[in-house]
Amino acid sequence: MDAINATHRKFGHPATVIRDYAHWTVQLRPEQVTLGSLVLVCKDPARSFAAITPPAFAELGTVTADAERVLKDAWGWSKINYLMLMMTDPDVHFHVFPRYDRTLSFAGLAFPDRGWPRQPDMANPVRPEPAVLEAIAGHLRERWPR
Repeated sequence: MDAINATHRKFGHPATVIRDYAHWTVQLRPEQVTLGSLVLVCKDPARSFAAITPPAFAELGTVTADAERVLKDAWGWSKINYLMLMMTDPDVHFHVFPRYDRTLSFAGLAFPDRGWPRQPDMANPVRPEPAVLEAIAGHLRERWPR
């Protein structure tokens, strides 16, 4: 299944793809709410979580386990948050925010978790330059299981 939808494109597909699975695509968010913020986008033509296929549900366990392991290895998150909002982008997707009890630095840029210890502050993300986004993506891709 190679169904790329509007949500994939909104979050920068194909440049932001970290890992492509049969039913999901893991993409780096161009706006980093916290360092390593991701979007998990379902390839099914579904507009509600209950409408995704059983294989997509089954694969989501692998996708989230990989994401948590890689993000923990990369930057040692303190907590991890998944938000499924689907208000603007109706295709089934999750925002993944690793949460940190400290400010992190990567590629010379500071990444504070402005909402810690409450909900993520999505209104004030870090907006890295393309070269920094590519460095973050590369850092994750080299750790991601194949």
